[in-house]
Amino acid sequence: MKHRVLSYLTVVAAILLMASCASRRSLERSPMVGGLTGEAYVEKVIAAAPEWKSVTGKVALNLDMGDKGKAKVNATVRIRKGEVIQFSVAPLLGIEVARMEITPEGLLLIDRMNKRYVEVSYAMLSGLANMELSFGVLQSLFLNELFLPGKNVLDADDVKRFRIVQDEAGVRLQVRSGKEFDYTFHTSADQGLLEKTEIGLRGTDYVLDWNYDDFGVLDRKPFPQHMLLTVGGVRSDLSLEMKFSRLSVDDHWEGRTKVSSRYRKVELVELLKMLKGV
Repeated sequence: MKHRVLSYLTVVAAILLMASCASRRSLERSPMVGGLTGEAYVEKVIAAAPEWKSVTGKVALNLDMGDKGKAKVNATVRIRKGEVIQFSVAPLLGIEVARMEITPEGLLLIDRMNKRYVEVSYAMLSGLANMELSFGVLQSLFLNELFLPGKNVLDADDVKRFRIVQDEAGVRLQVRSGKEFDYTFHTSADQGLLEKTEIGLRGTDYVLDWNYDDFGVLDRKPFPQHMLLTVGGVRSDLSLEMKFSRLSVDDHWEGRTKVSSRYRKVELVELLKMLKGV
């Protein structure tokens, strides 16, 4: 009888142990955040992304290239989702002197003063930035959205692709199974706001941080009016500060730019010279 009782106790203990381990694994997979399960929290962050067709406004750009110098410029920014991200510089009586346009095909930079332009593919851009760049990634960075490399739109099935880590600073959403890069999204636990996107190259000190703060209301949705892009782990640290104003969701503006036949196409090596001259 004693042996039978001990056997029963052993079986019960084993079942409880397995249940405890399974429960612990479940908690690791889906921690609670602000009363929500981890997956429900990720769904909340994804759902918080505005569904605007476009965003327009003014932006003050402050570029710091370390020992290579600094540059400040005011521009008009226009973003039409899925189509174009456009920066227009017109410092003199509203006369445009330069335009940068990002499309699903690549980058177009126009120098109006000297009637020349540069076209850069994403393969070239990725090589310069040491990371996989695409229109979808850049669009999400500018629009303060979560993203997954290679996917244009996130849905409920994608929540399982994020690992959730909560600490005093907030909640980090880490993309699982990244090949060469680590993608981490830093969010606020209370509101689910995306406060920083971090992209790191594995095995190196290279990291790109895209910070968001000074959240205001744009068309009844929170949107950051200040962004700070920093690049570390390179020879000379790089930062780009963007202060936005007069933001709206107006969609009444010209889309992609058609380059005049009078403009001369130049090579990529001219790109930095053009930027420096703006």
